[in-house]
Amino acid sequence: MRIAIACDHAGFLLKPLVISVVQNLGHEVLDLGTYNTDSVDYPDIAEKAGRELQSGLVDRAIILCGSGVGACIAANKLKGVYAGVCHDTYSAHQGVEHDNMNALCLGARIIGQELAREIIIAFLGAKFSTEERHHRRFNKIVQLEQ
Repeated sequence: MRIAIACDHAGFLLKPLVISVVQNLGHEVLDLGTYNTDSVDYPDIAEKAGRELQSGLVDRAIILCGSGVGACIAANKLKGVYAGVCHDTYSAHQGVEHDNMNALCLGARIIGQELAREIIIAFLGAKFSTEERHHRRFNKIVQLEQ
């Protein structure tokens, strides 16, 4: 898969680990910045990642900010972007399997490197369920976007 990775200044220190984990899993990385700790607004980085998802140039995105919450709120404003804040492995894989989540938001000020690694592995290893009930529910979300 091709994975967009974007962060604001608060997520910058976790970004090298995220890139490394994604690449070690055999995925291609599209690094959307930021590239230093200068202040960057999280809606801007969430939009960059979301636009890549909308275009189909990436399969999934990982967005980092201080808490993960701001990036998640911003990303979910974009049609076709289904972002979730996940600070545990269960939510990371179930968000994909049951809800078709395509953007993982992480709070770099909330979790450590090892937990981030496990969450990313769970997120990227998951696939959307083939069960009718999950597709029915997801289609209701798509209808809400209309």
